Order: sequence, then structure tokens, then C-alpha cells
Amino acid sequence: MRYREDKPADLARARAAVAAWRKEHPEGVAEQLIAALGPAFHRDYAPVLRSCLVVVDRHAARTITRVITGTAEVSR
Repeated sequence: MRYREDKPADLARARAAVAAWRKEHPEGVAEQLIAALGPAFHRDYAPVLRSCLVVVDRHAARTITRVITGTAEVSR
């Protein structure tokens, strides 16, 4: 799949599908994700689905550990 053929709606659909899959399969691995969701997307979309999984997992980890991801104001 060429970058020019990618549409923002496809990426949004991938993000939503990966987030929903992760909620249902908290211990699932990327290979299981691709097997479950891959057929619904372009055959070259597997790297995008994997990257969405990384982002979903990173966000969840930051929420659990309460890591600050933005700039924090320092009070003096």
C-alpha cells in the first residue's frame, strides 16, 4: 500500500479497532491482533496495526503509572 493511498479514515478505523481489541484481549500479542483484525484492512496494513497497538499500550501504561506526558508547571 502506498502512502498516498492511505486515508485518514482508515487510520482512525485502525486505531478504534485496535483499542477495542486490546480491551477484549489484554494479554494478547501483536500476532494475534494481526490475525484477528488484519483481514478487515489492506493486506499491507499490518505495520500500522502493530504501531497502533504500541500506542494503545503506551497510553494505558502511562495512565496506570500516572506518568506525566506533558509539560508540568513548576511552582516556586
